Order: sequence, then structure tokens, then C-alpha cells
Amino acid sequence: MKKIVFLLFLSGHFAFSNVMVWGATGHRVVGKVAEVHLSSGVKKKIKKLLQGKSLAFVSTFGDDIKSDRRYRKFSPWHYVNMPLDKKYGEAPVSESGDLVKGIEKCIAVIKDKNATDDDKRFYLKMLIHFMGDLHQPLHIGRKEDKGGNDIQVQWFGRGSNMHRVWDSEMINRYGMSYTEISTNLPYINRKGRVNSTTRKRLQQGTLMDWVHESQTLARKVYASAEKGEKLGYRYMYDHFDTVEEQLLKGGLRLAKVLNDLF
Repeated sequence: MKKIVFLLFLSGHFAFSNVMVWGATGHRVVGKVAEVHLSSGVKKKIKKLLQGKSLAFVSTFGDDIKSDRRYRKFSPWHYVNMPLDKKYGEAPVSESGDLVKGIEKCIAVIKDKNATDDDKRFYLKMLIHFMGDLHQPLHIGRKEDKGGNDIQVQWFGRGSNMHRVWDSEMINRYGMSYTEISTNLPYINRKGRVNSTTRKRLQQGTLMDWVHESQTLARKVYASAEKGEKLGYRYMYDHFDTVEEQLLKGGLRLAKVLNDLF
């Protein structure tokens, strides 16, 4: 029933955004979900460190700084390129760093008692962003196609690529704000929260478990369309549930990481 209603909604919705920046909306959903699931004490500490800014507000920071040359070294930290038939570490890792190393570095700085508040603030913003990237399957993609960026497809009659479809096109096509999406994700109750049993189940695992989970999804995404294929309503129907689930997991797992850190 949910998918029938969803398709009816789409058939009458023609607004389309060309924004290519989990895009901004996806990252904000992850931040919003995480913030709701922080303990009260942790929420206060983080709010103070972020100088009153919300997790949703700072969640796009990692992309916002890409145009500044001073932060160029962080560009490879947004993804992991590796063969889909190997686990992380079984193939040579990038000397410039990657998403796994980036998350580990952020956690290390935040835990460092000698780190300045400015450094902790910077790496907290990056951590919030990277935890969102981790749950977009094609951020754990193949090197030869740059995580799906080189797989050109048609998205509702316009040129696009597989990475962009999963990063932002499907979310933008849905036409809802990040607050609307975050309060309508699976398992979210009227208070905007997930019950403790479900939350603990979805938060299970380590960073490497989550990397391998996204890699498994990446295999399915690669198999879901061919180069040059025309994608539209049917693709949304088949895959938007996965997008919703990944946004939810990203938010809940970010909350777990932050509750443990602070």
C-alpha cells in the first residue's frame, strides 16, 4: 500500500531539483535522526562544541569546504574505492586516505584530551558528514568507474550517472524537506524516535561491519541498471525503500558513535 501511494504521489509531482549536493538533503536527514537519538548530556556537550549549531546544519560541512584549496587533502576521505569481491584491507588502500581512515582520524581527534576545541569542532563536523557518506552504497564503490560516477544513465529524461542518482537524484525527486523525510522514515514513531529494540538492532556492529554492509549494497546497486539505461518511476519504486533505510541507519549509527565518544 505504501508503494502504491508513493507512485501516485510521484505521478502528480513534477518539480525537479538539479542540486547535486546523500546530497545536502540526505546528509541533513542523517544529522536530524542522529540528534534525536543522542542522550541529553551528550546533546548539550555537542551543542556547546558546535556553538549552538544543529547536527543537520553542520552535516554538509564536508562538501561545503571542497571548493577551498586548503582542504583539498580531505577529498579522498569521502569514499573508499576497492574491488567489490574483496574486503577492506585485502587490496591496497589509498595512500591519500579514504572514508575509513577519515572516520578513524575524526574519532581520534575528538577523543584526544590535548586537541583544541577548534580541532575537535572541525573533525566533529567532518565525522557527521562522513557517517552519512558511509551509508550511501556507492561511496564504497569501484575505482574504475569512480563509485558509479562514470556510469552514465538517463534520469527522467535527463543526463545523470549512477552515483548522482543514489547521492541526490532520488531524494530530490521525492520532493520533501529533510525534516519531512526524517520524521517519515521506517520505524520512526510520533516522537520522531525509533524504539530501543529496533535502534539497538540497527546500531549493531563495528565501523568495518558497516563498511562491508554498504559494499554488499553497492554490488546490488551496480547490478540494478546498465550504462545508458533510462531510469524513472520504476527505479524509484524498486529502490527508494533502500535509500530510506540507509538514511535511518546512518543517523542511528552516528548517534551511537557520538554517544560513545562524548
